[in-house]
Amino acid sequence: MKIKYKIWIEKNGKVIFGRGRDNILQAINEQHSLNAAAKELGMSYRAAWGRLKASEERMENKLVETGAREKSLHLTPQAKAIIERFEKLEKDVENILNTADQDFKKLFKDGGK
Repeated sequence: MKIKYKIWIEKNGKVIFGRGRDNILQAINEQHSLNAAAKELGMSYRAAWGRLKASEERMENKLVETGAREKSLHLTPQAKAIIERFEKLEKDVENILNTADQDFKKLFKDGGK
C-alpha cells in the first residue's frame, strides 16, 4: 500500500507550476540551454518552450534570462525561489503522507501489503 499524490499550482484554472515545469527549469539551470534541457528530459523543444512561456505569462514574471554568452540561459532569482519553495512543499507533503501511510498500515489486518 502506498498513498500517491501530485502537486501543481494553478492560476485561473491553468497550470503555472508543477513537477514538470520544475524539471524543465532544473535542466535549464544545468544545461544553460532550453534545447539541451528538452533533450535531457526527452521532450521536444517546442513542448518545453511552450510550458516555460505559458508559466511566465501566467505568473507575469520572467523565469529565465539570456546570459552574457549568446543563447545561454540562466534562471532568474524568482525562478530559483519558486523551485526551492515548490520542492520544500513536495517534501513536506511527502513527510505527511509517509506518516499517514504508516498509520493506515496499522489499521489493515495485512499491514497494507
